[in-house]
Amino acid sequence: MQGPRLALVPGEPAGVGPELCARALQQRWDARLDIFGDGAVLVDAARRIGLPLERSAPDLLRAPGGEFVLHHLPTATAAAPGRPEPVNAASTVGALLAAADACSAGHCLGMVTGPVHKAAINDGGIAYTGTTGLLARHTGCDTVMMLANPTMRVALVTEHLPLREVADALTPARLERTLRILHAALREGFDIPDPVIAILGLNPHAGEDGHLGREEIEVIQPVLARLRNEGMHLEGPLPADTAFLPAKLADFDAVLAMYHDQGLPVLKHSGFEQAVNISLGLPWPRVAVDHGTALDLAGSGKADPSSLFAAIETCTRLARARTARERTA
Repeated sequence: MQGPRLALVPGEPAGVGPELCARALQQRWDARLDIFGDGAVLVDAARRIGLPLERSAPDLLRAPGGEFVLHHLPTATAAAPGRPEPVNAASTVGALLAAADACSAGHCLGMVTGPVHKAAINDGGIAYTGTTGLLARHTGCDTVMMLANPTMRVALVTEHLPLREVADALTPARLERTLRILHAALREGFDIPDPVIAILGLNPHAGEDGHLGREEIEVIQPVLARLRNEGMHLEGPLPADTAFLPAKLADFDAVLAMYHDQGLPVLKHSGFEQAVNISLGLPWPRVAVDHGTALDLAGSGKADPSSLFAAIETCTRLARARTARERTA
């Protein structure tokens, strides 16, 4: 196997992540995949759905796709499909952090992650709101969550917040930081020299000139004006109910939504199976599946691997772009 070495983390051991990873190991990729997780969980998941996968050595997995380096991080207790165990929270998070450390040390050039079960991690005594935030704290980097599919890219100013907290969290500093990270990522990771970013308003009709809220006037517009003066191509603030019309989307390289459910339902409706979750702002690319643990499907063999496959392909492209950029710097 040639190409960049990527860290692959299955995620919640009782969810569909292990069997999706087992499916990924059935084929060859344009990247070398290192697996971070419990080897027994992966082998058991493959056996349940009738796929060949064996642990050929303590640090190797063998499948039709080749031999894959295994960084074995055992769970505290056996994982049964569909039944998350809070005592396994430490190993789930530990696999994510070990993969992140491998990327930071240069052993891997990118990170692909399966779905995790937030409730199980929190019930296991680890405060957790999402992997993007976990990696931001671990690396000391400011990050932005962006989801993408072949139709659109949607980034978020706020992520996993209760709706009543969003307006207070929408500060000029936060919006400016998000736009700078998004703009740089589109230029450097996606090779878009002059990205056009659509910025949604927070309120219905983008505030209706202050009659439906003043965040657009007092927060969003001043930040956009300042960054436009620096040369950024920013459109908005736009009413969210019309910004996603196909004729408008064709003019945008990305859409910036103010909160989670403002932008992501539209993206998922337009192409859920091919969508991926990308953490912008890290020193290396991290790409995740755009779905949850699907506990009801775990162990059945019915889970669709399309998002994981898209995540591997996307991370491979981003890792190659980063390597090429560093060589020419």
